[in-house]
Amino acid sequence: MSGNEMIILTNAVLITCIVQRGTADAVVQAAQEAGAQGATIFHGRGTGVRQKHLGLLGLTVNAEKEVIYIVVPDDQADRIFDRIFVAAKLDTPGMGIIYTTPIEKMATHIPHQIAARFGVHTERVAHDDAK
Repeated sequence: MSGNEMIILTNAVLITCIVQRGTADAVVQAAQEAGAQGATIFHGRGTGVRQKHLGLLGLTVNAEKEVIYIVVPDDQADRIFDRIFVAAKLDTPGMGIIYTTPIEKMATHIPHQIAARFGVHTERVAHDDAK
């Protein structure tokens, strides 16, 4: 890719999964086994209605969370979503949440073999060299 070319991905989905602290590595491993190329993990803190209900049962939900972002081709999103749901044990109350967001357009350095799996087109980028 030259400095004047930008690869644009258009058929992509962002999977966001918020899980209990210490769970993200297993979730990312499951996603990669299902075909994801990588993930971004960061830490957060959250509370909600579920915490109040579980508190009545004498259970505590850790407010410390891990947030996982994974961008995947839209034709693989359902399979990866399902694998993450199982790996994160999201069928258990208080374990977390997962959702998808369609990505209209994204760009970064993407190797051509990976870009070929997404909806791809190339745009010329104008550089302001007259400074």
